Amino acid sequence: MKVCFVASQIFAWNKYGGFGSVTRTIGRELIRRGIEVSAVVPRRGTQKTNEDLDGIKVYSYNPALFFLSRKPYKLCNADIYHSQEPSFSTYLAMKTMPERKHVITCRDPRNKHDWSVFYKYWTRSKKLTFPLSYIYENNYFTNQSVKMADAVFCKAKSIIPKARALYKLNYDPGFLPNPIALPSGEPEKAKNPTVCFIGRLDTIKRPQIFCDLAERFPKVKFFLVGKSHDSGFGRYLGKKYGTLSNLEMTGFIDQFSSKDRFARILEQSWILVNTSVRECLPISYLEAAAYKCAILSGTEEDHEDFARRFGCYVRNDDYASGLKFLLEDNNWKELGEKGQEYIRKNYELNMAIDRHIAAYKALLS
Repeated sequence: MKVCFVASQIFAWNKYGGFGSVTRTIGRELIRRGIEVSAVVPRRGTQKTNEDLDGIKVYSYNPALFFLSRKPYKLCNADIYHSQEPSFSTYLAMKTMPERKHVITCRDPRNKHDWSVFYKYWTRSKKLTFPLSYIYENNYFTNQSVKMADAVFCKAKSIIPKARALYKLNYDPGFLPNPIALPSGEPEKAKNPTVCFIGRLDTIKRPQIFCDLAERFPKVKFFLVGKSHDSGFGRYLGKKYGTLSNLEMTGFIDQFSSKDRFARILEQSWILVNTSVRECLPISYLEAAAYKCAILSGTEEDHEDFARRFGCYVRNDDYASGLKFLLEDNNWKELGEKGQEYIRKNYELNMAIDRHIAAYKALLS
């Protein structure tokens, strides 16, 4: 079996995000099971046309000429073309290799309101490329590709109705979970209260709210893990909060090459704090819950009621009250244990990869 991932990123070459992390993890695990894996992504930074990443054959194209990028799909010559979020590239893969099977996982289906939120919080430089991003993901050909796909899935059960409505499907997409590795043993939590933030330090993520918490809770240890795409905003955060003794700004941590350090922060942390304006069940929730971290969030939507069930969901950005609640009487501990059990039953790595392979085999049979 040969599988090609059609993706916007693969967690390498200076493009790091949840979509890319999941795509790279699935590809790596499929290779360990003896499946040949390739990927087609927009070219980033110093990336070459052809690369090898964890055994994945990565083909890239000029992102400004994405509408002409048909050749890589032929070179992959895969049995299954699996789009990690539908886009114009999904259409090109179908057009180029129509006799092969085409699968889509909806990772963050966005309606007009969602796109307006992105535009509001994007940096000035990124706003210049906003029309290109919008057209790449939201167009007639992308919508038709979802309708024509051999199988459509969602990464979270809560977004199934949204994906069905957005793409006007006459059936509910299936559930294909993100693979999450559970720690081999019992996480060794820090003796003193410890919380973390994991994500891009961009305006839509609002990391300044997390840093403000560090000022208000001097007896709590705070890990700020991430890097800003806006160097000016990154400097602002460092200048304003860099002197806080209980706040450690780690910068970006590549969880593939610095796995132990990344895991150690999750292991120590009692709580993961997410201050983003909007999220679609971020991978950081799942990774943190795997290490028995409770979730503190006030995002626009609480997908799968994740923060409500396994932490605290706050209104009006009242993160301070949420943090107090989780720390009082060690409320975080029981909620974190429930979160890990949920991950074990729904997202555990081997089970999730088994479900991917079963879906592929069902199509090919």
